[in-house]
Amino acid sequence: MTWQTYLFLLLAGAAFSYSAYRFSLLYRLMKGHQGKANRLDHIPERILTTIANVLGQKAVLKKRAAGIMHATIFWGFIIISVGTLEQFVGTLYQGASFEFIGERAYSSLLIVQDSLTAAVLLAVGYAFYRRLIVRPEGLGKSKDATIVLILTGSLMLSILLMNGFHILGSEPWYQGSMPVSNLVAHLLKGFGLTPEFNIAMSTLFKWVHMCIVLGFSVYIPSSKHLHIVAAGPNTFLKTLPREKGMKPINFEDESIQQYGAAKVTDLSWKDALDYYSCTECGRCQDLCPAHNTAKPLTPKMLILDLKNNLYNNKEKILAGKIDEVSPIIDEHVTEDVIWACTSCRACEIACPVFIEHTDKIYDIRRNLVMMESKFPAEVQTVFKNMETNASPWAFASSDRANWADGLNVKTMAEDSQVDVLLWVGCAGSYDDRNKKVLRAFASLLKKANVKFAILGTEEQCTGDPARRIGNEYLYQTLAKANIETLNRYQVKKIVTACPHCFNTIKNEYKDFGGNYEVHHHSQFIAQLVTQGKIKPTKTLDESVTFHDSCYLGRWNNIYEQPRAVLQSLPAINLVEMKSNQDQSMCCGAGGGRMWMEEKIGDRINVARTEQALATKAGIVAASCPFCMTMLTDGVKTKEMQDKVKVMDIAELMDQATP
Repeated sequence: MTWQTYLFLLLAGAAFSYSAYRFSLLYRLMKGHQGKANRLDHIPERILTTIANVLGQKAVLKKRAAGIMHATIFWGFIIISVGTLEQFVGTLYQGASFEFIGERAYSSLLIVQDSLTAAVLLAVGYAFYRRLIVRPEGLGKSKDATIVLILTGSLMLSILLMNGFHILGSEPWYQGSMPVSNLVAHLLKGFGLTPEFNIAMSTLFKWVHMCIVLGFSVYIPSSKHLHIVAAGPNTFLKTLPREKGMKPINFEDESIQQYGAAKVTDLSWKDALDYYSCTECGRCQDLCPAHNTAKPLTPKMLILDLKNNLYNNKEKILAGKIDEVSPIIDEHVTEDVIWACTSCRACEIACPVFIEHTDKIYDIRRNLVMMESKFPAEVQTVFKNMETNASPWAFASSDRANWADGLNVKTMAEDSQVDVLLWVGCAGSYDDRNKKVLRAFASLLKKANVKFAILGTEEQCTGDPARRIGNEYLYQTLAKANIETLNRYQVKKIVTACPHCFNTIKNEYKDFGGNYEVHHHSQFIAQLVTQGKIKPTKTLDESVTFHDSCYLGRWNNIYEQPRAVLQSLPAINLVEMKSNQDQSMCCGAGGGRMWMEEKIGDRINVARTEQALATKAGIVAASCPFCMTMLTDGVKTKEMQDKVKVMDIAELMDQATP
């Protein structure tokens, strides 16, 4: 091999290494608090998750056709890379090959490589068809993706032509192990080319193939194909367990000068890894309720816009000029984009490489609220109410227990020796419709002889709305006050009918010393039915469709218990909506949107209500006070309130249980 060949390989390797080094610097310079999370726990689960989703392509294959295409290209590249390595070795050391593994093993390897080369070429053809002809909205238009497909297809063609000409020129002993290349050779044979010419063309296409491979390696760090390097680590380092809470800010740490993310450098190394991992497949966008109702938010573009912001500020970041880095909020990531999110996590469930979108939105909101005092006008009233009344609504704390009038429900101050604390929540305490849900659930607890109590006037809002909107300080004030009260009564077990309260107390209070066994009422009712403490016998004889709450389902992986409750009711016909369980559509109230006006696009709650009405069910069952409100409003908007009822599962169970 000539010195020019060594120089060529050296320059290509140096270019790749330099690009990779610069991107690793960007990765390491991110300073957000999310990067401090422990991502090296649950090692066995992380390994199994990585094997299943990287090698097994489990998440990718959730979309059948596109998944098979991607899995074919993925596995094709891995197996074909063995042959590519053999080419480089044989070029560097004349005559070297992998034939030393034995004739049978080498022949088997060639059969697999040859077949996969053709399969990858077909997969690339399908990818072009899907991108240029079918054009799914979520996929979008990407020159980068087109370049990657052209390079991939060219790689496969160069291999087949290299092998075809090699078979004609040299007639190697293993030519029978390359059926597709043999077919190519048969087609080329018709041109009557000389053996010398065929050998020369085989060498030419070998170099074409190696040049494309080296070019690919240089192109990868600045392209969407960077995900082939980043997606594996991103999968391994995903948040575990799935039931996650927001990360707290330490307000006592005087070294923290920035709350939330004003610049891309305020986000973490894990956020940067998310950008690098994005495949631009658009699955997150396809499920996003904000995007699907004509809001400016699309999770895919949020990630790409943040990545572009990082790339555009690359030189300033690498030079240490952080003060000159441009803000996150710009012409692409606008305030309307950030406030459109309902924090439903549909995007995260859909993402095949486990990108965590909501944490980025939360951090940007924290900066807008706590550093810049920029938020929707109606939120100011919510903050004021929570500060003065410990509730998002302007009701007095003294009225918190009025919902239980006549039920003989004791408070913890009256009797703290109980089996379970019933956490009522603000909606259950003050909203007239949801008061009925709490009364029905309290009735069930009494029928099951469960000894319970409430905090009454000592209960305050969990702080969830403030935290999701971005007011972390207000959240922590309320959370710490609640935890102090709960710990004073030595509370061990809590049950609540609100998924937002459930998620906050279960997953987030532990950061402040609040460790409790927390149950959602759907879990608790299902358990009581299983234990025979509740025996529904009254026939309702109605078709019911169930709406999955995001904070119960996607946030806490609870899907079966609410359905088990409904299926235990006599003569109930449970019909599923088209979008159900982890594919369910949000009601539109999460992420603090319950208290914000929906001024852009269509109403999310109406879109979800239309899906419920399409089932022709007479009852839309819910298990969340926010969902109850939004679906009830949706049914009224569609003028179907005389034909369709929106009811909580506790109400249905209470009606059926004598």
